[in-house]
Amino acid sequence: MTYRQSWFEGWRLFALLALALAALCIWIAGMRGFEVAGVRMAIRFTARTSLFLFCLAFSAAALARLWPNAWTRWQRRNRRYLGVSFAASHGMHLIAIVCFALMDPAGYQAATSPASYIFGGIGYAFIIAMTATSFDRTAAALGPRAWRALHLVGGYYLLFQFMVSFGKRVPDMPLYALFLIPLVAVFVLRMVSMAAKSAPRPMQTA
Repeated sequence: MTYRQSWFEGWRLFALLALALAALCIWIAGMRGFEVAGVRMAIRFTARTSLFLFCLAFSAAALARLWPNAWTRWQRRNRRYLGVSFAASHGMHLIAIVCFALMDPAGYQAATSPASYIFGGIGYAFIIAMTATSFDRTAAALGPRAWRALHLVGGYYLLFQFMVSFGKRVPDMPLYALFLIPLVAVFVLRMVSMAAKSAPRPMQTA
């Protein structure tokens, strides 16, 4: 148990996740000889790992409040490191996209639109700002109120962007609807947790 706690906590958790993701991206791209098909597989893979890590980080506080147990306490305790791991995953996603654009400009242009540049750019701006303020010193410099506003607005923006990114593929690939389930679940959990937090506590009688 001591081994699990020491290696699956804090920055060691981030290092393990980031190294594992990088290794898997290289392996996936290598399966197709590092050609365009392999790079596009890496893009899809990192989109899904980013979704998974984002949901873990953004649901941590709500789950810990609604269902306190060993797992949700671990998740809440490591929310920062799960969030930074999400940023690393989406950074690899961006690297794969850039490789795709360089290797197959025509295919890249066909797969993108001006809206994807705008909304994707805003999403990455939030990720950079949220990651930069995920350290004690930068969070303190920003201040608790501004920090909370940044991470709250950024989190909901990214939730919305994930819903749009995966949802627009549902008409052509219905199985993509499965990726919407955790996103909707995270939103509902946060709403329920918010309502429970703001609800007045019953008065205790002597």
